[in-house]
Parts: sequence; C-alpha cells; structure tokens
Amino acid sequence: MPNPASLPPLWLRDNCGCADCRDPRNGQKLFQITDLPEGLAVAAENPAAVDGAPGWEVRWTPDGHVSRYAESWLAADVQQSTGTGQGTGRGGDQRTEDAKTLWRAADLTAPGSLPTAAWADYRADPAVRLRTLDAVGRLGFALLTGVPADDGQVTRVAETFGYVRETNYGRIFEVRIEENPSNLAFTGERITPHTDNPYRDPVPTLQLLHCLVNSAEGGDSGLVDGFAAAALLREEDPAAFETLTRIPVPFRFADTSGGGAEVTAHRPLIGTDPRGRIREIRFNNRSIGTLRLPADDTRAFYTAYRAFARLLLRPELQLDFRLAPGDCLIFDNTRLLHARTAFASSGGRHLQGCYADLDGLFSTAAVLRRGVLDQLADLFAEQGSAEYFGEDVTQAQHMLQAGALAQAEGAPPALVAAAVLHDLGHFHGEVTGHDLMEGTDNRHSHTGADWLAQWFGPAVTEPVRLHVAAKRYLCAVEPGYFALLSPASVHTLAVQGGPMTPAEAEQFAAHPYGADAVRLRRWDEAAKDPQALTPGFAHFRPLLAELLAPGGTASLGVGAVA
Repeated sequence: MPNPASLPPLWLRDNCGCADCRDPRNGQKLFQITDLPEGLAVAAENPAAVDGAPGWEVRWTPDGHVSRYAESWLAADVQQSTGTGQGTGRGGDQRTEDAKTLWRAADLTAPGSLPTAAWADYRADPAVRLRTLDAVGRLGFALLTGVPADDGQVTRVAETFGYVRETNYGRIFEVRIEENPSNLAFTGERITPHTDNPYRDPVPTLQLLHCLVNSAEGGDSGLVDGFAAAALLREEDPAAFETLTRIPVPFRFADTSGGGAEVTAHRPLIGTDPRGRIREIRFNNRSIGTLRLPADDTRAFYTAYRAFARLLLRPELQLDFRLAPGDCLIFDNTRLLHARTAFASSGGRHLQGCYADLDGLFSTAAVLRRGVLDQLADLFAEQGSAEYFGEDVTQAQHMLQAGALAQAEGAPPALVAAAVLHDLGHFHGEVTGHDLMEGTDNRHSHTGADWLAQWFGPAVTEPVRLHVAAKRYLCAVEPGYFALLSPASVHTLAVQGGPMTPAEAEQFAAHPYGADAVRLRRWDEAAKDPQALTPGFAHFRPLLAELLAPGGTASLGVGAVA
C-alpha cells in the first residue's frame, strides 16, 4: 500500500474529493488544473479514518489545503495506473473488450443462458430492467418478449433507456420487402453478418428490431459477437488483425432516390483504443468503397479482409434464432454483427427498427444501480441500526465489520460484498431475527441470498446462502471451532440444525461455493467487536456498484428465442 507522498502530487490533488474541490451534488470539479499552485507537494501525511475505514489525511504545500483519501481508493487507482486489471469493472472504459463477456453460439444455447425478459416485467421491475440493460452492455444484446406489436412501439422501447437516433432512414425504419428499396435490407435477400451504418460518423451504437409479423418462409435471424471474432483473428492471424486495425476503410452510402443521401466515413474494420483493446467493429461488405492504397497495403488489406470475413461465417460463432411477433431485440451495433436468411415474399415478415446510443443505456443503468445502492444504504441506516441479537454491536456494524475483515485479507470483491451483505435476510421474510432467537429458524441465509439475487450474481449470493451451513460444517469438522462461537451464535446453531452429520459435511465440502462460505463464516464470527474501527456503508458502495447485475443471464429468465 503506497503512502500519498509516493504518488504523483498533481494527480493526487486533482482527485481531492472535499467540498471545496468538488460540487457535492454532481461531483464536478470546482477548479482548473492551472489553479493548482506551482511546486505542489505533500507537506504532511497522517493515518486517518475516512468514512470509518483506514485512510490518509494529507496537508499540501504551499497552500495548506487538506485532503482525505481512503486506502481502498488509493489501492484501486494505483492498481489501475500500473496496468493490472485494466479496463475491468465500470471504472474503466465500458466500450472495450475488457468490460465484455465474449461468447460463441454454444455459450448461449444452454437453458437460462439467453438474456431474455418479459416486457411487462421489464417495465414494472427496476431489477429486471437493470439486468436487461447490463446484458446489452456485457453480452451485446438482450431480447424483450411480449412487447405490444403496435406501430411505432420500437421507439417507445428505446425511450425506456435513452433517445432515438434519427437518420436519413427516418426515426423508424421498416424492415420488409419494398417495391423500390433504397437498401438491400428492405428486400427478401439473404443478408450476411454485418454492422449497420458503418458509413456514418458517429455510427449509431445501438439498434432495436421489433417483430410485428413473421409468417414468411425463411427470414431467420443470427448474431455474431464481433469482439469474440476479432479476438480469435488476433490469436490465429496476428498480422491480419494488425492490418485491419491499422488501415482505414472508406465506407459509403448513396441514395439517389427522392431527396437522397450521401454519407461517408473512413474507419478501420476493427477499431482499438490506444492500449490496443478491441473497441469497435465496422463490417459491411455492401458499403465498402474503393480503397486507394499502395499495392502492398492493398494486398495486405484484402488478405486480412477475406480472412476475417471467412472467420465471421463460421457456424460455431453465429447464434441463430427466429423472431416472433412481440419480440424486440436490442443489440450493440459497434460489437455484434447481425444476419438474416433469405425469405419469400409470400406470407409476411415485418420488423420495425430504430437506432439509439449506448451512452443513454449506460446512463440509465447507472441511475438504476444508484437506486439499488440507495436502497441498501437505507437498510443499513434504518433496520441495520437495531441490535444484533445478543451481541454488543448493531446489525449494520456486524456486517460492515465482516466486510472490512474480508477486505483486509485481500478477498476478491464478490466475497467482500457477500461479507458486507450476508445478514440482510434478517430484514426480509415473515420470520424475524427475534423469532430465530426464540427458537424458530428464519432461514435468513436463503432469504437474503434470494433477495440479493435480483441484482448480484452467484459469486455474491451463494456464499451468503451457505454462511449458516458453513457454521454447522465447521462445528462438525474443525476441533475447537465451537469454542469460538459467541453465546448467541451457540444458541442459533441449535435452532439451525446443529453440527452437520458426516454425510452433510461431505456434501457441503463439495459445493463450488463451500470454501468461500467458510471464509465468510470466519469473518462473520469475528465481526462482533464494539471497539473495532468500522467503515460506513459508503466505503463499500463503489465495490458494490461494480458488482451489481453482472450475474449471468440466467437471472433474466430462461427462454429460447421463439
């Protein structure tokens, strides 16, 4: 853990969070970088509690300004600045490959793996909405089912998380056979994997397709994870990958009918950030113009272009499905390539589409995430202020101490979160903690895990679910553990079933989250010290924000695309 004086002073001072430096309402800085004095340096540094957790108080020279920094904040930022764990979590760039879960078709064919949600649930339940939007950010797409098959409804879906991007195709575009189509998408022809509007700068980063009618023969849909495909190209043919990230392509679209449109952009097929991470795919063979390059560059480009095109057609990369009336697909147009089989003009196939942008979706998800964290903060401040059943600390102090112990041991973030949240089940359910003390098991571990599963993945919820079982396990297999229990914990052990039998202990030890639950249990038992320095909920809030709704798509609801 570095001390503040060892860090770049301008960086450290620029990140001072005091009310003189940042607006408390929105976090915006109240000074310019040129306002900071020349010769800025740390005059003194002293350990200090920051929101109840270890930290540093820094006095600056030459102006005497005082700043406070939590140790956990310093450690996270130093880690990022040294390049370890770069891009992970929401503190990094949400648009790069590091913030994504890359997939192939087989990864999303198992039951519960497809990110689907019913429209009614999405509208009514903020937790479902957050998981849906996070699935778009993480996997690149989500499917809403049961969306009313009404004209213009696709824009109303987009407006639940952002703003419709109007283009020369209008606010809404019709995907159906047209008599005089301005784009091949408006025919019944087969469409190979592509991204939309590569000729536009900036490109629309989200696309929505809402199925109104689909009774035609053919017209099945497909999705390819372009980031996964580009990463595969980088592994199999590094020279081709380098070429496609280096050479800009002239994309062009011209519509000479009516008022017409002519749009151009010059971008590489695979866009990367300054650190080389995949950030954008632009791939549309229909819209590539004529390259005018030296012969060697032209040959290299076309060799790499064909290699990438062949790779994108590999069956194992394409997720195939058929949209049914009422299905609305939301997908990242800078990452996923979409495709369509040919379809006959007989019968009918009519989709309505619109464009939107990822910044609106990310903003809405962040606001929903903030609401969840506010709800948790209220629980700690209100119900958490009550006594912790026979112990000398409150319930909130107990959970926060457990989180601090986990953090001090260097536990992974999900397990720290589990420690912080492990006893929230006492606040939910018909059987209270007081009932537990009077002899009725309230199964708070299961109640809490089920409640937390609205927002957190199994790496958080399953140690919570198992932390009572872990006490029973340790009492059965570890000599001397029983003697460490507080009187209240001894009492509840009997109510919760007592030490495990050998068969139960063997089954528990084989559980994939059993070892994590044991670690959590040890912090649980130690977190009852009324004299301990206990951080506030705000200390753990950034960590919890990073973990909200990352949990696999199963939490969205099982569903094969019809």
